[in-house]
Amino acid sequence: MANQGILPRPLGVVHDGRQTPWIAIIGTTLLALALAATGDLENLADTTVVLLLVVFTIVNVCVFVLRGDHVDHDHYRAPSALPVLGAVASVVALVGKVADTGGGVLWRSGALVAVGLILYLVNRAVTGRSAADLDASKLDT
Repeated sequence: MANQGILPRPLGVVHDGRQTPWIAIIGTTLLALALAATGDLENLADTTVVLLLVVFTIVNVCVFVLRGDHVDHDHYRAPSALPVLGAVASVVALVGKVADTGGGVLWRSGALVAVGLILYLVNRAVTGRSAADLDASKLDT
């Protein structure tokens, strides 16, 4: 994601010997330590579940958004009922999970999403571009 300009470039710096993104590893380790210090394992697990359900909901909704994009090749097209059922199931599970765990998990999840959004906006302000602005031929895969 750093190579594509979505995250700050320093997060994509690769260690010479191990070929791993060492700055990103340090950053995610510090984030994990901060999360572990501010909650117990059950709250961390509940936060993960809530965030995954949000992601599943967004992905199912995005299926319909992406259908509007023209592509020059044949590809699989899921029946419309499947992403609708997926989004509804994810929202129902999300509401149930939030009802079971209370607002603390929702606040924690929202804070993590806010941190990600702030990182994205800072990167966009610094680089002056978003991932959508990049030419697809220049993206590293």
